[in-house]
Amino acid sequence: MTVLVDPPMWRAHGRLWAHLASDTSLAELHGFAARVGIPRRSFEGDHYDIPQERYADVVAAGALEVSGGELARRLRASGLRFRKRRGERPLARAVDGLAAAVPGSHVLEVVGSPHERRGAGAAVVLIRSTEGHRMVLVRNASRAGWGAPGGKREVDDGSVRAAAVREVAEEIGLRLEPGLLRPVGYQRVTIAPGEGRGTWDDGDNYVQAFGAVADPAQPLTPDRVEVLEAGWFTLAEASRLAGDAPWWPLVQWWWDQPAS
Repeated sequence: MTVLVDPPMWRAHGRLWAHLASDTSLAELHGFAARVGIPRRSFEGDHYDIPQERYADVVAAGALEVSGGELARRLRASGLRFRKRRGERPLARAVDGLAAAVPGSHVLEVVGSPHERRGAGAAVVLIRSTEGHRMVLVRNASRAGWGAPGGKREVDDGSVRAAAVREVAEEIGLRLEPGLLRPVGYQRVTIAPGEGRGTWDDGDNYVQAFGAVADPAQPLTPDRVEVLEAGWFTLAEASRLAGDAPWWPLVQWWWDQPAS
C-alpha cells in the first residue's frame, strides 16, 4: 500500500490542512480513507484534505509521511493528478469511462466549473424548470438510454455557446437565450497518443455543459431523427433514467448552485 500524506501546512477555514493521496490507485486511496473515517466529501479529485487534528490518525493507520513537493511529484508521475482551475470541483474520474462512444484508451474526468471551455468541441445543456423540480431528458436515436440535449460544435456555430443553443433548438424545438446559459462544468476526455479517431483527437477533448432554466409549459418537439423522445422529468425520475451516465454528477452540481 502506498498512501502518502504531507504535513498540515495549508491554511483554510481557520485551520491547517494536509493532503492524503495515493500514487498507485484511487480505489486504494478511497479504501484507506473509509477505514480511518475520512468522509468522501473531503475528496478533491486526486487527494483528500485532512484537517491537522486527523494527521496523527492517518499516519498511525499507515500513511507514509512525505513533503508537499514529494507528494505532488509522485502524484503527477502516477498519472492520477486531476487538473483543475480555481473555482472548479472534481466530480468524477474513470479510465475508459466512455467506452461505448469513444474509441481507444482514454480517461474521462467530470469537472464542475463556472468557467466556459470556449474551445470545447461539443456541448450539452442541462435544462431545469422554472419551479426547479424538473429537468429535460431526451432519447437519442444513435445512443442508448436518456441524456441531455446537445451535440457537436459545427464550423458555422462560431462558439460552443452558439452550438448549444442551435442543438437544443434543432433537437427539441426549445429556443434558449444564449446570454442566459450558465457554464456548469465540462467533461474532459483525454485520449492516448495515436488512438484518437473521428471527432476525437489525441490528447484533451472537451464537452461543455451549460445550465438553463425554461418554462415547462413550452412544448418539446423532438425532431424524430436525432431525438426520438423528449420530456420533463422530476429529478428522481431523471436519476432512475440517467443516473448511471458519466455526466450525471454535473446535474447534482447544477442543482446545488445558488440561483442567479
